[in-house]
Amino acid sequence: MDTDTFWAVIEIARSEADDTDRPLDEVLTDHLARRAPDEIVAYAARFDAAEGALYRWDVWGAAFLIGGGCSDDSFEDFRAAVIALGRLWHQRVVADPDSLAGHPVVRRAAGRGVRPEAFFREGVDYAAREAFYRITGVEDAFDEALDELLEASAGERATEGMGEDLNFGDESQMRRRLPRLAALLLPSARS
Repeated sequence: MDTDTFWAVIEIARSEADDTDRPLDEVLTDHLARRAPDEIVAYAARFDAAEGALYRWDVWGAAFLIGGGCSDDSFEDFRAAVIALGRLWHQRVVADPDSLAGHPVVRRAAGRGVRPEAFFREGVDYAAREAFYRITGVEDAFDEALDELLEASAGERATEGMGEDLNFGDESQMRRRLPRLAALLLPSARS
């Protein structure tokens, strides 16, 4: 699956989703389940690459500020949510995680002092796995197929190269590295 097709799948699902009746992860799973197993795995490889581009300390810092804290599991959900925002927002966040200070959902949530659930979408991360299982009925085959595809394409899952370390508990460091998000979301900035 090429990059344009990958982002088209995301955009189609976004356009049809309604988080009240048909959440994005369900719509995305339905779309993927209409494809052949090898296409679903190819989608998953693109998703993995898009997620890997976000696997950095500064992006995690943005997730920490937006979520009022962020475990490693929540960071995975955050990266899936950024992908679910579509190609433009993914590119913006890869270039500058602090750009999320301009996202309307972040701004509204900051005004109310709540964690924006739209930025933590666990189900989006599992859409390909669910679609693959739905059409093959084989639970363990997805991971094996994805690993084979990544090995064949010389790709690998992101585990290193997160950039400059960031201490989320150091307010001055957060303000320096993510100034717009810190100004919007840190408690002392709102007082």
